[in-house]
Amino acid sequence: MARNSFTVRYNQTEEMNDMPAHTHLPAVLPAAIAVADAGALALRVHTEPQHAYRTPFARDSARILHARAFRRLAGKTQVFTRLPSDQVSDHIRSRLTHTLEVAQISRTVAQALGLNAALAEALALTHDIGHPPFGHAGEKALDHALKAHGLSFDHNLHALRIVTWFEQRYAGFRGLNLTLGVREGIIKHSRDYSSATHPELAGYFLDQRPPLEAQLIDLTDEIAYLTADLEDGLDSGILNLSQVRDGVELFRRFLSQAQAEYAAAAPRLLANEALRQILNALVTDLLSETSARVARSGAATLEQVRHAPMRLAALSPAMEEARAQAKHFLYANFYNAPAMQEAHEHAGEVIAGLFAYFMEDPGRLPADHQFHIATEGPARIVTDYLAGMTDSYVEQCWAHSRAG
Repeated sequence: MARNSFTVRYNQTEEMNDMPAHTHLPAVLPAAIAVADAGALALRVHTEPQHAYRTPFARDSARILHARAFRRLAGKTQVFTRLPSDQVSDHIRSRLTHTLEVAQISRTVAQALGLNAALAEALALTHDIGHPPFGHAGEKALDHALKAHGLSFDHNLHALRIVTWFEQRYAGFRGLNLTLGVREGIIKHSRDYSSATHPELAGYFLDQRPPLEAQLIDLTDEIAYLTADLEDGLDSGILNLSQVRDGVELFRRFLSQAQAEYAAAAPRLLANEALRQILNALVTDLLSETSARVARSGAATLEQVRHAPMRLAALSPAMEEARAQAKHFLYANFYNAPAMQEAHEHAGEVIAGLFAYFMEDPGRLPADHQFHIATEGPARIVTDYLAGMTDSYVEQCWAHSRAG
């Protein structure tokens, strides 16, 4: 098999010899490990006829793509939407463009490992559908507001609520009627839940590991936003090239290689080359390490993956250390940078203010939301309404509430 271009360069870098050298693509995993398109995980709550030419998980991807909640991701913050100059940038990633990048990486990894790529893609498309406006600042503010009512906000669980209850596109049932495999992955792709604290999730195999297709999503999400956020940080001017070079070891290594190969190239193009190689490095390592861990575990079936002592999808220890170092840099210099602080404070003020505004008089909610207050409670319904808003719409509502 031909060598991967990243691994050849990787092995030529003496300073990184302590990191594993994978010179070949990993072996395809045993076929029985992949989630099948037929079986228990392909079942839906409401029975539907089998489609003539689409698999169950491919149908789930289509249902997610056509959902209103998915379309609204285009208007939701990934990290930020405005430059320090207070101008809106058309090139900064939204929650939607980030999701599409995660889907591309997830499908590639799943195909390379011989897993169910359609399931991985469906999970990637829905992994952020439960996020509220204003990114993690909005999520934190909503969770804080709900705590006073004995509740909490978890974007994974809110995503499940969206696809099982909130979306209304079909005459025969509420929600999107997604397969069990996708619903399980929505909940468990990034963390584990216990039946003691979440008895309502008892039907989702809480005492077992999720399938590999779901395990991959948390890592492909990390890979996608690590490289994308470095790029957006540079494009925004919040980060500069020398700062990223000095602060992120992976970036420094690949930038040096790019400078040696393209000496006459503009600095921004050299940065692009470095980011491209970082993405390739992380994905290649994920493929190799996951394949190696499955082999070491002896798992040859989905059932054995479920009962493994730990999740089997992972980066190698050395690459995980490099990823964590880059993420720490982003938190210190980008996510929590002084230029971002005002936006975070504004997000908290808007979400907290609107939550109080609608709780004071739930009659201010749209009629279709008011209808469910009796069964769901006002706090949860107000949260549903706020979490579904885009950044621009929540600002309009905030301005209206203050004018009134």
